[in-house]
Amino acid sequence: MIKTPYLLFLGDAPDQLAAKVAQGIKDWRPENAVGQFRLPGCGADVKLQDMTLEEAKAAGARTLVIGVANRGGVISENWKGVLREAMHLGFDLASGLHNLLRDEADLVAVAEATGCALHDVRVPEVQYPIANGVRRSGKRCLAVGTDCSAGKMYTAMAMDRDARARGIKSSFRATGQTGILITGDGVPLDAVVADFMAGAVEWLTPDNDADHWDMIEGQGSLFHASYSGVTLALVHGGQPDALILSHEPTRTHMRGLPDYSLPSLEDLRDVSLRMARVVNPTCQVVGISVNTQHLEEDAAMACLEEIEGRMGLPTVDPFRQGSDRLVDALVALG
Repeated sequence: MIKTPYLLFLGDAPDQLAAKVAQGIKDWRPENAVGQFRLPGCGADVKLQDMTLEEAKAAGARTLVIGVANRGGVISENWKGVLREAMHLGFDLASGLHNLLRDEADLVAVAEATGCALHDVRVPEVQYPIANGVRRSGKRCLAVGTDCSAGKMYTAMAMDRDARARGIKSSFRATGQTGILITGDGVPLDAVVADFMAGAVEWLTPDNDADHWDMIEGQGSLFHASYSGVTLALVHGGQPDALILSHEPTRTHMRGLPDYSLPSLEDLRDVSLRMARVVNPTCQVVGISVNTQHLEEDAAMACLEEIEGRMGLPTVDPFRQGSDRLVDALVALG
């Protein structure tokens, strides 16, 4: 188990989105976040107190969590001095990057010398099966996005929270490093061998009560040239009964792909539904989640109203407004 509370390491993240792991922990498990540590030139700020390692240790932090999700998931050499010093002060380290802490000889040497633990949460710990496509009992909801990092995890977490508050049986199913660090469980789907990804999602969302909803954390986008594969595995392995379209309206191009524009919500609806109905012919698109964090209140409300009028589906920012209208849409499915 990863010891809490955490000091969130933002390193030299170039922008706010690059610190999405730290932001997710701060937003959904604030009791586990003592403060943040930033290197000079860091372009991100999750609005926690900036602390030195010594200050964070005195405040009770027990694990330094790498809160950065950079392209390729690499441990920067620029971070190594801080990571080694943290262990000398008694911090464990936790990371969700593809580049594993346990593969860095210098970090392993310090961990062995100090007795500190290295936690790599993006390592599959189960021998997942190949998907069989057999229908399972229970119900499942999946957010699919016009882009990666558009708010799919926040949508699933908000819907799980609000469904539970209403007495609806619900489970959040984490499929990425941020969700796993927040909840302590899940499948690091983009680190699973490709042939077993859909099977891993079937394993994560097993048979359940007929009135139970799995809120599955979405990943990537069917339209993203880099990350479409993990999305399709979620669609086919999850066999969703309901899809939520997820969108960030201020983007001018796909994340990390400046030559690719975002698809329309209409295209996302049509392509996602066609793929989902391969494994669940009754799947429905029931709502739209819009990440309005970069819009002022009036502009955000106008954006939501325009999309809802155009698409004819309940449209909300679940972090800003709550997800009750999206949960209502699930209830209406029966």
